[in-house]
Amino acid sequence: MNDIPNLYGSMVFNDPVMRLRLPKDIYKALKKTIAEGRHLELDVANVVANAMKNWAVEKGATHFTHWFQPMTGVTAEKHDSFIAPVGDDQIIMEFSGKELVRGEPDASSFPSGGLRATFEARGYTAWDPTSYAFIKDGSLCIPTAFCSYSGEALDKKTPLLRSMDALNRQALRILRLFGNKSVKRVITTVGPEQEYFLIDKEMYLKRPDLVYCGRTLFGARPPKGQELDDHYFGAIKARVSSFMKELDEELWKLGILAKTRHNEVAPAQHELAPIFDTTNIAADHNQLTMELMKRIADKHGLACLLHEKPFAGINGSGKHNNWSLSTDTGANLLEPGETPFDNAQFLLFLVAVIQAVDEYQDLLRVSVASAGNDHRLGANEAPPAIVSIFVGEELNDILDALEAGSDYHGKERIQMEIGATVLPHFPKDTTDRNRTSPFAFTGNKFEYRMLGSAFSISGPNFILNTAVADVLCQFADQLEHSSNFMQDLGALIKKTIKEHKRIIFNGNGYDDAWVKEAERRGLSNLKTTPEAMPCYLSKKNVDALTRHQVLTEQEIHSRYEIFLENYCKTINIEALAMIDIVNQEIIPSVFGYQNELAKLISRKKSLGKDDFPTQVEEVLLKKLSNLSVVLVQRLETLSEQTIAVRSIEDSLESAKAYRDDVFAAMSELRVTVDELEMIVSKKHWTLPTYAEILYSVN
Repeated sequence: MNDIPNLYGSMVFNDPVMRLRLPKDIYKALKKTIAEGRHLELDVANVVANAMKNWAVEKGATHFTHWFQPMTGVTAEKHDSFIAPVGDDQIIMEFSGKELVRGEPDASSFPSGGLRATFEARGYTAWDPTSYAFIKDGSLCIPTAFCSYSGEALDKKTPLLRSMDALNRQALRILRLFGNKSVKRVITTVGPEQEYFLIDKEMYLKRPDLVYCGRTLFGARPPKGQELDDHYFGAIKARVSSFMKELDEELWKLGILAKTRHNEVAPAQHELAPIFDTTNIAADHNQLTMELMKRIADKHGLACLLHEKPFAGINGSGKHNNWSLSTDTGANLLEPGETPFDNAQFLLFLVAVIQAVDEYQDLLRVSVASAGNDHRLGANEAPPAIVSIFVGEELNDILDALEAGSDYHGKERIQMEIGATVLPHFPKDTTDRNRTSPFAFTGNKFEYRMLGSAFSISGPNFILNTAVADVLCQFADQLEHSSNFMQDLGALIKKTIKEHKRIIFNGNGYDDAWVKEAERRGLSNLKTTPEAMPCYLSKKNVDALTRHQVLTEQEIHSRYEIFLENYCKTINIEALAMIDIVNQEIIPSVFGYQNELAKLISRKKSLGKDDFPTQVEEVLLKKLSNLSVVLVQRLETLSEQTIAVRSIEDSLESAKAYRDDVFAAMSELRVTVDELEMIVSKKHWTLPTYAEILYSVN
């Protein structure tokens, strides 16, 4: 594909298409609506809808759908055709403004956390005009928000859009204090790096745990894993390269800025990185990316695994969320400037993020909590569950000097006074990256590394946006009444550094010493989802989310219930899959090998014990027999625990029981099965092994 410029965005009703196809007054009205976040007038919507329909039909589309993101974590769509009867068995293709701006899918079957009863079916989708419509599978897809009949948010997009508005309001207040009146909007931008595994489809279909759960529930370590680091950035295999080529082209058609592709650390693991985009658009694009990865992999005889930890003992997959703040004039607010005033503005936004991460560290941990991510956090290049910020040595020294009001002993000796001097010019990458940091400053952005690979980025980003908006609001409240702005600004920055520097950590997040140090600093260490989730309902966090109108208290409680329910259901499915696999695959494999050994021993003995010794076979058979007893005992324990936990009505107590009892029983059962895998002959072991799966793609 050589004509990439013409390919890019060819299936998107984007700005150049709108400028070409819409009357000038309608185009200006639509752009004003998008820029100012106003309601779209119906007469404008009708013209836009007709132009959108004509463009889509020319591209081969026959249907339209409101494409939304319910609390399932994946996307949803209901397709309606453009056809409308006109009499005499004739039809026309039509699409109205009313159909564009609002849809009515059934809301009763999506997770609502108690907001909706099953019999209350009505729900609405509302067009998000800031995210362009696109064509997928012959349908015009219109990105929308999703809410209940009574207006509660039932999706991932709505709170994200609300949080972006909240952050915009507070950031503008800060910029006005610096005399900046030209900026009309501040936006958050995100570039989510997506990690994933590719394995052979036939291997995938032979592993019921991968099919049902997305991860392996059993599997002994292979002789060769990632020890040699030979897969990282290695030559891309032919089948994978073909997959990546088609994936890039399909993403480019949808206006998704896929930029970088490479092999990741673990065998069969890879990564795709896009260029930054506005956060809600980046969220839409990432959902499309994950969908296309799975679909295109299938076309190439592959299976794409997006689970956070599909294989034990090797790297899991994350989604590195590169977050920044930008203005509609093109300025990055996390970029140190060249003048004292720019420096002061940068420092204020920087310390605002530091304070936000410190004050809302528990809420940020909640935003990345899931049964899958609990397996990943804390090892193999994934950050620990302790939230901290990495700023690098040079910036850390600057912050220390600002706090103390002392000289900065860097490349040049400078008295660190806010607004009095220019910060020492340091390049974008002043220090090495820290792969163990959950939240790392990397020049002009923060890399939020805690997200799991299967996550929608909407949840973590609306929490981050809200936290930063809340601190900026506190800053603006203080500084707007200042009689000596620069003096009070300096005092505020110093005070913030002093009170929140505990969250800054530039060392090894895997070190046991850091766990003790973090505890000494008073940082939270919420290792599992059941430990983290109660923080969602703390007064501090509820107040922040409601104060900035990101979520209502009812919506917060509904999400709390949905997340806990999802956690419990995930482990329950895994437990049931484990029980089924052991009964259907493992026990027959083990007994089959035992039977073969017993027959061999019997045959040898019939030929003469002295001539055909059977000691080795008898030792092996005894070991298998003993392990079989343990296997059945642990299988029975898991079955009992899985049944017992169903009687617990309280969602948090149920989640704790799944973690402490069911998952513990699963872990014990796995140990036995993995030991048996190392003994039973390949002839009898029906499940593909880690070695076969991870090296299945040539």
